Amino acid sequence: MKYIAPRWLPGGQLQTIWPALYARRAQGPRPEYRRERWDTPDGDFVDVDFLQDGVAATVPRPLLVVFHGLEGSSRSHYGEAFADLARGQGWACALPHFRGCSGEINRAPRAYHSGDHAEIGWMLQRLRAAHTGPLMAAGVSLGGNALLRWAAEVGTDAARSADAVAAVCSPIDLAAGGLAIGRGFNRQVYTRMFMRTLVPKALQKLAQHPGLFDRQALLAARDLYAFDNAFTAPVHGYRNTEDYWLRASAKPLLHQIRIPALVVNARNDPFVPAASLPGAHEVGRHVTLWQPLQGGHVGFPRGRPPGHVRAMPEAVGGWLAAQAGLAVHLGGQSAHG
Repeated sequence: MKYIAPRWLPGGQLQTIWPALYARRAQGPRPEYRRERWDTPDGDFVDVDFLQDGVAATVPRPLLVVFHGLEGSSRSHYGEAFADLARGQGWACALPHFRGCSGEINRAPRAYHSGDHAEIGWMLQRLRAAHTGPLMAAGVSLGGNALLRWAAEVGTDAARSADAVAAVCSPIDLAAGGLAIGRGFNRQVYTRMFMRTLVPKALQKLAQHPGLFDRQALLAARDLYAFDNAFTAPVHGYRNTEDYWLRASAKPLLHQIRIPALVVNARNDPFVPAASLPGAHEVGRHVTLWQPLQGGHVGFPRGRPPGHVRAMPEAVGGWLAAQAGLAVHLGGQSAHG
């Protein structure tokens, strides 16, 4: 990915914050969605938003699936940008929500986490069964780590559910990412932002299922390390934060992936230290690494102020399409392969 940030947005922090808040996401109107609620095998539910573009759902065409990041949704800036890309290419687009992220708390005594590969696999299987065309999947940040974990866990069976996958700005070394977001500016801004929604949702979960975890430990948490120690780890079968970060990370398993997989990380991402990124010797032949010097965390802005965030979805979507044997038309130009 050849990416150079505009001069008016220097540095990883600005390239992260500005695009999420102010940059244009779509070339036309804001994407409209049609929501489906799916019952899960364990008696819970997830909500999946489908791009509403006037094409009948029964028409065979490529499907782009987008998995969001921590506390994200189909309305995150990258979700709308990917949906707009799909609309322009004539693809169907599905944006599943992890449990508790669609605006309504889920029912089961669990939430979601970075290593939730079984949930990813179940969603992809269901989407594949309902669509006859190529299926491409992109995961952003947390969603990308979980997507890569799924591809690694199932090996050659991944091809039954997806033609190609991509992880965008994913902390595939969770310990490195967790420590980075707990320091300095990151702690004051991003950690506080995430904790404002994570803690109340965890308390709702405790009200549903008394005794599920230690309430006082949660209330004392001031960063994601402590939150994961009090909630994420015990609720999802991990011993503690260290065990969760170690066992849920995708990086050690990248050599096991057997379908085309793209791993995109800007080297100035505030959440993902460049030193923690994998080298070519740490991945298998099915994995492609893109590590541009700039871009921030899920930013990659382009253009004059306020800029737009289409650079990353177009690059990632073009790569996925090439792996699926599709032609991509961007700005009047056709790219294939």
